[in-house]
Amino acid sequence: MSPATPAKSSSRLPVAFIPHGGGPWPFVDLGIPRAEVQALASYLRELRKVPPTPPKALLVVSAHWEEPVATVMTAAKPPILYDYYGFPPESYRITWPAPGDPGLAARVRELLSSAGFPTAEDPTRGYDHGTFIPLKLTWPEADVPCVQLSLKQGLEPEEHLRMGRALAPLRDEGIFILGSGLSFHNLRAMGDPRAHDVSVKFDAWLRDAATSPAAVRDAKLQAWAQAPFARQAHPREEHLLPLMVVAGAAGEDTGVTAWSGTVMRTQISGFHFG
Repeated sequence: MSPATPAKSSSRLPVAFIPHGGGPWPFVDLGIPRAEVQALASYLRELRKVPPTPPKALLVVSAHWEEPVATVMTAAKPPILYDYYGFPPESYRITWPAPGDPGLAARVRELLSSAGFPTAEDPTRGYDHGTFIPLKLTWPEADVPCVQLSLKQGLEPEEHLRMGRALAPLRDEGIFILGSGLSFHNLRAMGDPRAHDVSVKFDAWLRDAATSPAAVRDAKLQAWAQAPFARQAHPREEHLLPLMVVAGAAGEDTGVTAWSGTVMRTQISGFHFG
């Protein structure tokens, strides 16, 4: 090993891009095939075993929050933000009272600012369903502090890769960085049998990109819109951008396809790095 190459910390936590499903899917019957619900829920329940040591806190980049600049939530006791519509009444009684972590929020701003990113904070925002729905499965006791970080409006892949690189030191500080989105997100197409082949072809490209060596991976992700059926899979890319942050934070770590299955009969994958 070259003296200029830092040794990998044995306590460094991995990073993960997770599919969060649709709306309150695991807790309310939405008519999604039961086998699909069980498969994705089982993966998310096992996610807590991925870090080699229990994380001190979670940093979640959700597809459901965009701001003009990178923004962190700073509430010590974040509320729940029911940012979905038209579901049964029980959908709006789901709770996940995980504490916030103002200290982690400040550290995130420090790292991003040092990398040249303007930042902001939001002391009132609550957990959106990209966070509280999947993580209620992973940490049902809601006993791990959690902070959300927004996407940056404009949704530029290169910017979000750089954001992830700036946040990479958190991995050595006991923070489990999660990107929460979907590898296929075309609401008009989901559930339509004609979309299945499109989702399979885009997912095959994405799995190849995410598991390539770091330099190749980042180049492919930056040019994701040139992938086969890219805009049919993502008419708007907010559900893919959390992967860019995670890939940036992964550094030289090679990705693996940690889960692959279907959501409303479209192919979906999740990726872990490190």
